[in-house]
Amino acid sequence: MANSVTRLCGSLWLDNRMNIRKSNWPIWAGFLLSVIALVSYPFVFVNWPATRDFPWANLLLGGIAVLLLLWGLKRAFSPDRRRLSKIVAALVATLSVLVIGLFLFSFFVAARWLPASRGAPQVGQKAPDFTLADTNNKQVSLSNLLSEPISGKAPRGVLMIFYRGYW
Repeated sequence: MANSVTRLCGSLWLDNRMNIRKSNWPIWAGFLLSVIALVSYPFVFVNWPATRDFPWANLLLGGIAVLLLLWGLKRAFSPDRRRLSKIVAALVATLSVLVIGLFLFSFFVAARWLPASRGAPQVGQKAPDFTLADTNNKQVSLSNLLSEPISGKAPRGVLMIFYRGYW
């Protein structure tokens, strides 16, 4: 009895392993990775300057997704595959390429469509006078900062640091 149970469990394990080999997991992994590459930029990688300024991590994920898609297409179009497998693989690969293309288009093309900020001061240009509240809610103006002496000397400039967020 124990021997037949062992054979049955071994047979189930072998059947499951054979099904994994027959399934086209690279095409699905490529699709999933392409979606992760698209969604991870605005929700994860935009938080750090190293990945926000140039999306190298997302491009790497997209490149790995393309490799998995190519591998999955090769497996799908092998002679022993059914027609349905070939159709599904082609559709999933096309959708994945569209997702990767959407990311590339939105980052490299559509981002250039933003209007130029013509009214913003340029580097080296004198900033217009303004008044803002500091961290203690005290009103501070640029003209006051430039006119108050520091250690008995007139200031040569002002370094402004703007923090994102709310405290």
